[in-house]
Amino acid sequence: MVTVADIRAVALTLPRTTEHLIRDRVKFRVGQIVYAALSRDETVLGFGYPREEREALVASDPRKFAFPSQADMRFQWVHASMAELDVEEMTELVIGAWILCVPKKVIREHLGEDFI
Repeated sequence: MVTVADIRAVALTLPRTTEHLIRDRVKFRVGQIVYAALSRDETVLGFGYPREEREALVASDPRKFAFPSQADMRFQWVHASMAELDVEEMTELVIGAWILCVPKKVIREHLGEDFI
C-alpha cells in the first residue's frame, strides 16, 4: 500500500510541480493543471491518464483501477485504490500523469530522450 508521503516523495521531485490543499484534498499540479489528487480519506489516488487508454487500464484490474465520476469522464482521469498499489506502480502512474501536462522540453531535461 502506498501512502501520501510516498506520492509526495515522487511528485515533488518533478519539475514545476506544486502541492496544494484544496477542499481538504491534497493535489499536485503544474501551473493550473492537476495531474494527481488524493481523496479526502486518502484511500484513492486520482491521476491523469490518456482517455483512449483508460478503459483498458480499468479492465486490466477493476479491483485496483476505476473510472472517475460521470461528471469527470470528460477529463483524462482515472482512480486507483492506494491499498492495491505498490510504490513502483504508483511512481510510474504519477510520472505518466505529470508527462501529460508539461512541455516536451521539460520531460527531456528531467527524464531524457527515451520518454518522448
